[in-house]
Amino acid sequence: MKNAPIATKPTHFLRQAIEADLAQGTYAQRRWSGAPADGPTQLAGAADSAKVRTRFPPEPNGYLHIGHAKSIWLNFGLAEDFGGVCHLRYDDTNPEKEEQEYVDSIAEAMHWMGCDWQAFGTDHKYFASDYFDFMYRAAEALIEAGHAFVDEQSAEEMRANRGDFSRPGTNSPYRDLPAARHLAKFREMRDGLHADGAMVLRAKIDMASPNINMRDPALYRIRRAHHHNTGDKWCIYPMYTYAHPLEDALENITHSICTLEFEDQRPFYDWVLARLAELGLLAKPLPRQIEFGRLNVSHVLTSKRKLKQLVDEGHVNGWDDPRMPTVFGLRARGYTPSSIRAFVDATGASKTNAWVDYSVLEQCLRDDLDPSAARAMAVLDPLKLVITNFPEGELSDHTAPVHPQQPERGLRHFKFGRELWIERSDFQAVPEKGYHRLYPPHKAADGSDVAGSQVRLKYGYVVRCTGFSADASGRITEVHAEYFAESKSGTPTSGQFKAKGVMTWLAAADAVPATVHLFDHLFTPEQPGTSEADFHTELNPNSLRTVSAFVEPGLANASQGVLGKGDGQRLQFERHGYFIATSSADGKPCFNRIAGLKDSFSK
Repeated sequence: MKNAPIATKPTHFLRQAIEADLAQGTYAQRRWSGAPADGPTQLAGAADSAKVRTRFPPEPNGYLHIGHAKSIWLNFGLAEDFGGVCHLRYDDTNPEKEEQEYVDSIAEAMHWMGCDWQAFGTDHKYFASDYFDFMYRAAEALIEAGHAFVDEQSAEEMRANRGDFSRPGTNSPYRDLPAARHLAKFREMRDGLHADGAMVLRAKIDMASPNINMRDPALYRIRRAHHHNTGDKWCIYPMYTYAHPLEDALENITHSICTLEFEDQRPFYDWVLARLAELGLLAKPLPRQIEFGRLNVSHVLTSKRKLKQLVDEGHVNGWDDPRMPTVFGLRARGYTPSSIRAFVDATGASKTNAWVDYSVLEQCLRDDLDPSAARAMAVLDPLKLVITNFPEGELSDHTAPVHPQQPERGLRHFKFGRELWIERSDFQAVPEKGYHRLYPPHKAADGSDVAGSQVRLKYGYVVRCTGFSADASGRITEVHAEYFAESKSGTPTSGQFKAKGVMTWLAAADAVPATVHLFDHLFTPEQPGTSEADFHTELNPNSLRTVSAFVEPGLANASQGVLGKGDGQRLQFERHGYFIATSSADGKPCFNRIAGLKDSFSK
């Protein structure tokens, strides 16, 4: 991985399990032929250079999201830490939902995150569909050994005979027919002699098992569908629960790290591997499946089916919409790979599913960008401030550090003039208690006179509010103030002028018009998709607000050359948070807000 891991590794049960296996030499005798292969081929290879092998196995039926990031960093990170390798494996056993678009997007997203599957002189990018021939051969071996049978019951009959948690299942009437008949029927399935759904190949295990997943689960189904990788070669496809352990074994995986929903499938995973090892098709030691709790983030929905609906129905502007929890959405929003990894590390690995507040991800972004992001001023809700005693037509030069802790990065330059832009929230005609920004002279509740407030314009002068103008509706259109010429920041006399509040601002003379996108959660509930309500009703109608703003003159060309993929300049707009420059159709500078700051200007 291209992004260096954090210095102190978080310990958790996955790391402890791998450490124990290495200490016991569980996988020390493995051999590797140089590519995924069956047991005899692997045993003929050299000693495996990788101490451990993990894998990240996305199904190419959608774009990667923040939940996948957890699995990515766990698998790639653990392999790196223990002198091993992590494989990228496309789990493409379901042709009806998988597309080349998703295959390409997965590789691009993972490269952006810093993952590299090149190790020990080999490119470890694999496709489950490349193993279809072996999976079929293994299925025939199971049939011949009496471990599998072709069931010709209807789907309704199989469902009824499966039983439930309080009632054991009933054996299929086809279960104990001769193996030769099952083998012939399976070959007829392969040769396209039967309709979709007419029959399935099932494992022969135990219809009375308390684990319903062990009640003769399906291994193969008939499905006439074009496959992105194998084309129309096959009209039967393996079930994922059958394919998964075979993929791991062929790739010499030591630790198959899965999310918690696969825990109930682990006995079947082990059963498949054990039977095929007994038949000589797979080599020992066999892979070990370990489950961890899924990462759920507040206000985030990660169902690929529902995310696809949002895209298809036009609720968002594609899979890379900055409001989407996809890796591409996070990239467009402005998140960095290192901030996402820090988030994954901070949330650890547990044996239970848990919800993590989105603010944790935002704080990881702040921690990552604070040392590097250049500073700038922006006014997002402009209100004109007129300095009535500043000479008309004159401008004064002002500077500010590019980064307050890194003077070697130089200064930003901007002007001060008679007309300025300030935030509308920086003025109140009748100030609330504790308000320390601009307000005019007025009468207090007890009838006493209150002078206009005195505020420092950051990097500029101290000003005193003298009045304001409003339109017929009462909306403030202009604020008036006087400046103190001797109060300029950085001058010897500036300390003589006191002010309770500090405000950001821009001069109308050199402020640059810009478009700013302000994002909020895409879903209003903290745990969207967990209730019986239609998830569409949980969408936040205010998840995107676009404003016409002003930014410093040095940002006039900030959006030039930006491709809109999150590779633009990241910076901190003082007071407002972290932003990233992105592309704009009108040529104006355009910025996405990544995350806000803790507002120290609330009063």
